Amino acid sequence: MKITNNNFHLTYCSNIHPGETWVEVFANLQKYIPELKSRLSPTKPFGIGLRLADIAAKELLENNNLAQFQEWLSQQDLYVFTLNGFPYGGFHRQVVKDGVYAPDWSTQERVDYTFNLTQILATLLPKGIDGGISTLPLSYKPWWGEGQKTRDSVIKQSCLNLASVVENTIRIWEETGKLLHIDLEPEPDGLIENTSEVIDFFQNWLLPVGGNYLSEKLNIEQNLAEAKLLEHIRVCYDTCHFSVEYEQPQSVFARLESAGIKIGKVQISAAIQVKIPAEVEKRSLIVERLRPFAESTYLHQVIERRSDGTLYHYPDLINALPHLEQSLAEEWRTHFHVPIFIHDYQILQSTQEDIATVLHLLQTNNACSYLEIETYTWDVLPSEMKIDLLTSIQREYEWVLKELNKNSESRIENSEYFYT
Repeated sequence: MKITNNNFHLTYCSNIHPGETWVEVFANLQKYIPELKSRLSPTKPFGIGLRLADIAAKELLENNNLAQFQEWLSQQDLYVFTLNGFPYGGFHRQVVKDGVYAPDWSTQERVDYTFNLTQILATLLPKGIDGGISTLPLSYKPWWGEGQKTRDSVIKQSCLNLASVVENTIRIWEETGKLLHIDLEPEPDGLIENTSEVIDFFQNWLLPVGGNYLSEKLNIEQNLAEAKLLEHIRVCYDTCHFSVEYEQPQSVFARLESAGIKIGKVQISAAIQVKIPAEVEKRSLIVERLRPFAESTYLHQVIERRSDGTLYHYPDLINALPHLEQSLAEEWRTHFHVPIFIHDYQILQSTQEDIATVLHLLQTNNACSYLEIETYTWDVLPSEMKIDLLTSIQREYEWVLKELNKNSESRIENSEYFYT
């Protein structure tokens, strides 16, 4: 849906629905989207944040599938403005863990997959708005150990591969007038995971290496090639990920802007946050409360902050829990996308306040117009937190709309529906 005044486009990511083939993806869209639209935007177009696995992307480009999908979107008064191109393969009801990073940006498979996504989005994207494809932060840091030479090789090849995709998005822009960008999504233990690493990657790798590639391929000056990279490679700001890194939204926005790096999409998500008490008994209660979240499907990286500000990383919640009772931490934050409309989970909390801060910032600085709710963990939440999925999605929208309304006179362009 579109929100006037601020010109936001708000959607949710369809990665919350199981299904990797196009038949499965389309069945989920048909099941959930029209009903959500009737509840949230009955008289105005309703946006979709589309997640396509590699197999679904290939199938959508076969035969007449894409044209038929376009026709269905038109009939239902729907539009697609963003794709999630992070998970390449299976994402539900199987062990995902660090496999979500494979194939990474050093591989041709990742390039080919993203090429297919650009072709799909270039076809579906309405005129007058740009479209983003969120993607992984190059690779998974623990795969490359401490070997700087190997890590540098992966980063360099990733720059060349990203630049080859930009070469394609530039061609799409010239032929169709549609601006597409690839939105790198920093997260804990990604090869680029925080603001400092994002800026270092852009300044010391992407612009010189990718710029040289584009300069030679397009026969243009290096500075023009770098400008095109900054237009077509952006950051996907996932509010959960930056919160787990203990980064303040105001600082992140300011530093990215100063470096000339654009935010292509904001994913609205919340992490688990818990203050660590001194008493061992209370810590034991926290361990028991956290244990149901240490599930086997996804990585749930933990970063603890100690009293001197030092950050210590655990690769997964299951690895972290045995250390909590003796930890020197004053706070833990866990990469588990919990419902954004809940702040307190008994003795646990969420990073909901950071989402509110980000939404307020966006209303004042116009850093990004594209908002995507991304709570994909409904299947693996503790049983007491599970409710009907349609109702859950609706409540996520309700919370975002209320939060936007706190700081603005913006209204939803359907006027028949607004939660207060």
